[in-house]
Amino acid sequence: MDIVIKVLQFILSFSLLVIIHEFGHFFFARLFGTRVEKFYLFFNPWFSLFKFKKGETTYGVGWIPFGGYVKIAGMIDESMDTEQMKQPVQPWEFRAKPAWQRLLIMVGGVVMNIVLAVCIYIGISYTWGDNYIASKDVKYGYVFNDVAKEIGLRDGDKIIDVAGEPVEDCARILQTMIFDQAPYVTVERVGTAMRIDIPETDTAKILDTKNFMDIRVPFVIAQAAKGGGAAKAGLQPGDTLIAFNGVGMRYFDEYQQAFSAHKGEQVNLGIARDSGGVTKIITVPVEISNEGLIEAKLVPINELIPISTHRYSFLESIPHGIKLTGTEISSYAKQIKLLFSPKTEAYKSLGGIMTLGSVFPTYWSWEAFWHITAFFSIVLAIMNILPIPGLDGGHVLFLLVEVITRRKPSDKFMERATTVGFILILALLIFANGNDIYRFFIK
Repeated sequence: MDIVIKVLQFILSFSLLVIIHEFGHFFFARLFGTRVEKFYLFFNPWFSLFKFKKGETTYGVGWIPFGGYVKIAGMIDESMDTEQMKQPVQPWEFRAKPAWQRLLIMVGGVVMNIVLAVCIYIGISYTWGDNYIASKDVKYGYVFNDVAKEIGLRDGDKIIDVAGEPVEDCARILQTMIFDQAPYVTVERVGTAMRIDIPETDTAKILDTKNFMDIRVPFVIAQAAKGGGAAKAGLQPGDTLIAFNGVGMRYFDEYQQAFSAHKGEQVNLGIARDSGGVTKIITVPVEISNEGLIEAKLVPINELIPISTHRYSFLESIPHGIKLTGTEISSYAKQIKLLFSPKTEAYKSLGGIMTLGSVFPTYWSWEAFWHITAFFSIVLAIMNILPIPGLDGGHVLFLLVEVITRRKPSDKFMERATTVGFILILALLIFANGNDIYRFFIK
């Protein structure tokens, strides 16, 4: 059922983004009196799942669930309708329009995706506001994986700033480190500020690893599973583990390691238990399973570390939504830049459809859905504006050349450029989805 929910969210989000994008082209085309012959969600070689005609335009749904398109009369596009281009130019065709109108038609999809992102972020700001864990409230520091420890970070470090700039939302620390290719971070370790340098070559290692850093929390029990070691030992909700076999131990990550090293054994755990407002310290024997667990559910992190919340009125949400859109555009542009940096090897982390779908949660959350959809809308806008023939950005590039040189590229040149562009795009799709297959099924 979890995978079904993910797939449904992905299809709904993707369909919305494609329709809005293609509507942008459609709107400006019709605004300037240009005929739109087809408006399709998904691609439809050989046949369509559904279609109808209204006026001069056929609307439909294709059977290949990837992308969509509008077929604009008198234009070299993904339809590669070269026969139409051999006919005399008609006043209602794309090629008959002045360059500035053709430019607006081509950027219409990108504009609509940005507008959609702004609208979604305004709605999110007004409905849910900002909910995040502030870096200053991460009082127990972070837990780091082996890659982070190779760089010099240690469990319990509190990150003060990234390259001299404080990051308010702790969830954005890693993102800032990677996208800004930060040369160092400043941490607080046992009350002392320390600088940890991050070599540029380590960016590749950071991108290729999971769980680089997690918020550190104490081991506080929410519920002991029936029949498990915690329940048999009489552990209760609210109990906090403070010692392991007589040695002081406070944090969940420390107990994970200790339990893993003593699988199938009985150990003595020190427990701090509230009893009528008085904290009692007791020691109890607990059985650890063969999987290295005491089978207890932990108290959620938001009950151990405060969640910062900022609410916005409708008028306040408008500039905030615009600001969020700008922030995400900047963030994704930095990701694109990383892809072209050989030292970072960021291209290895490029993902396809499975990576995109895996971003959605296994439960239905409208807040999460709209956050992801807004970000994907920005991704779609930026990817389409790249100056690659076959994409909107390729057409824009040739139009700008035409405006500057006052010479229009020949139809033959546009056909060949579009073919080359499609080959590049296909190669990129194969590479990205190949990465998915390796990442999800082989690695």
